[in-house]
Amino acid sequence: MSFPHLDDAGRAHMVDVTAKQPTVRTATARGFVRCSPVVIAALRDGTAPKGDVLAVARIAGIQAAKSTPSLLPLAHVIGVHRASVELEVVDEGVHIEATVGTADRTGVEMEALTAVSVSALAIVDMVKGIDRSVVIEDVRIVAKSGGRSGDWVREGEAP
Repeated sequence: MSFPHLDDAGRAHMVDVTAKQPTVRTATARGFVRCSPVVIAALRDGTAPKGDVLAVARIAGIQAAKSTPSLLPLAHVIGVHRASVELEVVDEGVHIEATVGTADRTGVEMEALTAVSVSALAIVDMVKGIDRSVVIEDVRIVAKSGGRSGDWVREGEAP
């Protein structure tokens, strides 16, 4: 089995996508931040000491999607043409879903994962003064479309 991110000597390198044609591509990722009842109450009431936790997490996730190549050394610099981050407070914590789109030569799975991860980190940062026991869980890609490999949806998850 060959890995495109390894050269002939087995060293990591950035894959050359120069010859690939740009296509419309999207990816959706999800994650969860498990929180205590006191944190959930602050999120629902808007009483977190640092301000609007969900607004900050949403913007942090969008910014993260656009900054992915700065964080992941082998990620390509691509045009992020669309990025959305949705957050839902439930009794056990916060569900996060990010969808990222482009019309470029490579996919946006890493951008969607980065958006979810940074959104989750922003939540932790914003509520750690209330309760340090929050936990980031189950960050994963749930769907992707476009590119040579086509469409994919994680079994058991609606895109």
